[in-house]
Amino acid sequence: MRDMLRFQPLYQERVWGGRALESALGRDLPPGAPIGESWEIVDRPEAPSIVADGPWLGQSLRSVLARHASEIMGPAWPADRPFPILVKWLDCRERLSLQVHPPAVVAGELKGEPKTENWYIAHSVPGAELIVGLRRGVTRAQFEQAIADNTLEACVHRFNVAAGDSILVHSGQVHAIDAGNLILEIQQNSDTTYRVYDWGRVGLDGLPRQLHVAQSLRSIDWNDFEPAPVRAAPTSGVIADCAEFRIRRVVLGAGERVHLRAGEQPRIVSVVSGAVRASADGSGGTRSPHGQRLARGDNALAPYAGAFTISAETTTILLLTENFTGA
Repeated sequence: MRDMLRFQPLYQERVWGGRALESALGRDLPPGAPIGESWEIVDRPEAPSIVADGPWLGQSLRSVLARHASEIMGPAWPADRPFPILVKWLDCRERLSLQVHPPAVVAGELKGEPKTENWYIAHSVPGAELIVGLRRGVTRAQFEQAIADNTLEACVHRFNVAAGDSILVHSGQVHAIDAGNLILEIQQNSDTTYRVYDWGRVGLDGLPRQLHVAQSLRSIDWNDFEPAPVRAAPTSGVIADCAEFRIRRVVLGAGERVHLRAGEQPRIVSVVSGAVRASADGSGGTRSPHGQRLARGDNALAPYAGAFTISAETTTILLLTENFTGA
């Protein structure tokens, strides 16, 4: 393979969104609308990623996988199996709802999909916070009473965040993103979200948004107290490791390189700061002379069959998502 796969972003209007994808990442957004999400890599019938360049330009990720599954995902990957990861940018101009995703043990019963996700904070305003998990000692009875009393904020775990911090949010963990965060979310391919509380907000239509209290109470892990984030660091290392995927933070100085070998596994390359040049390694170890430039905000899929050398143009932080094929 000569290139990584890059896709056209799919912008989603959200009541809590803004225009930070335009100002911070240089995106050309639809005019006027509050854009809360950009779906960067996704294989879902309602929102298929479309290849942005190269020989498969204009084709959906689904159609490319149907024809080239072994080349992209590895020889054991069924051609009809969806891509297992969804990558999105979140512009949280306002606080999101307090919500939960169903764990696998109850997702089928609720006719939903489990979703474990990782949040990487690319930018935050001073004082910005995240909500993940319960405050220590809170019981289900106390939580239910707080819903009735409109005092639920006292039951959940809040903490400050800054650029470079991240946290892995498992299915079953109650959570919300506070206002003022620009986040790269890497998650299971799922779109099931149960809102348990929405701070009294109305939707874009002026009406209160639908809540899913019964489903939420069935899904919440009542033993999940005060999880800790992974704080920003100037060194490379694993920032998330779960059954669904692993994410490595790779810090490169100008001119430094990282190599992705062919025949190991597919990987997602996300540039969260700086810029790189990704060159495909040819036969005999020679590299293509130009390669692809990936700058802050870009996400690309490095196929199983491809070998790549990624060279930093300046000080750069990459996220490499791997171990998502279940092999």
